[in-house]
Amino acid sequence: MASVYRPMMQLSGMLFSLLGWVLSCLTTYLPQWKNLNLELNELEIWTMGLWQACVVQEEGGMQCKDFDSFLALPPELRISRILMFFSNGSGLLALLLSGFGLDCLKIGERQQEQKKRLLLFGGMLFWISGITAIAPVSWVAHSTVQEFWNENIPDIVPRWDLGEALFVGWLAGFCLILGGSLLNCTICSTEVHPSSVHYAVAEQQDQCQHLETETRP
Repeated sequence: MASVYRPMMQLSGMLFSLLGWVLSCLTTYLPQWKNLNLELNELEIWTMGLWQACVVQEEGGMQCKDFDSFLALPPELRISRILMFFSNGSGLLALLLSGFGLDCLKIGERQQEQKKRLLLFGGMLFWISGITAIAPVSWVAHSTVQEFWNENIPDIVPRWDLGEALFVGWLAGFCLILGGSLLNCTICSTEVHPSSVHYAVAEQQDQCQHLETETRP
C-alpha cells in the first residue's frame, strides 16, 4: 500500500467510526425500536424503545411514558440496554485511543510503535463496538418478526413491526466495523517520514564528500 494513502485511510477510518458511534448513541435513545399500527384507530402509531413507549398522533403530537421497571421489560430489551451501553462506551474509548495513534498528531511522533499499538487497540475496540451494536438490534428484529408471524396469536391482536431505530443501529454497526478495519489496514503500510529522508540524504552527501577528499591527489 502506498504511503501516500495512509493519512487518507486513517482520516476515513476515523470519520466512519465517529459517524458509527454517533448513530449508535442515537439508536440507544430513539423510541422507535418497534412500531404498532392500530386498525381501530389508524390516526395513532405506538412506538417502543429501550427506555419508553410513545404514541404519535396524526396531528403531530407525541406523548411518551418511561418504563416503570427494568425487570418488567422483555428479555431482548433488557439485554439490549446493556449491550448498547457497552457499545457506546467501547466506541468512545476507541475514538480516544485511535486519535492519539494518528500520524497527523505530533504527540509521540518519535514513538511510532506505541502509536501503531494505539491504532490496533482502537480498531479492535471499534469492531467490538460495532458487533455489540448490531447484536441487540438484530435480536429485537428477530423476536419482532417471530411474534409478527406467530400463528398462535389471533389475527385481531395488533402486532409490532420493525422500527426505524433498528435500521439506524445496523448502519451504526457497519460504520464502526468499517472504520476499525480501515484503521487496522494502515498499520500494515509503511510511512516514510520527512525527517528520516533528510537524514538519509545528508548522510549520503557526507559519504560522497568523504570519498572525494580521499581520491584527491
